[in-house]
Amino acid sequence: MHLDHDPAALAAEEIGFDDFLKVDIRIGTVVAAEVYEGARKPSYKLRIDFGPGIGEKKSVGQVAALYSPEELVGRQVAAVVNFPVRQIGKALSEVLTMGFADAEGRVVLFSPDKAVPNGSRLF
Repeated sequence: MHLDHDPAALAAEEIGFDDFLKVDIRIGTVVAAEVYEGARKPSYKLRIDFGPGIGEKKSVGQVAALYSPEELVGRQVAAVVNFPVRQIGKALSEVLTMGFADAEGRVVLFSPDKAVPNGSRLF
């Protein structure tokens, strides 16, 4: 699923602002995180609270290299909330939790630097 992580890669094809608005990126707070046993790559099953409009959603994230489950609970993260549900092994992922690759290719979560209300949309 991951695209080119090379920081020197060219920008993707140009899109219009209306295309950007089709991708609904929201902030939610991780309320539960557990090791995803049997995953091909070290991963966690996450439950994320996106507030009253969206509610709690499940996500599978390959973030075990840099985060423990205890570090994730209570942390705000960004996620795409309007992709179709995806089967990840035996688990369902309802949202795509977002991050960036560090120099070693490990996922660094995309989070606001100050608290914002759950359900806040990226603009």
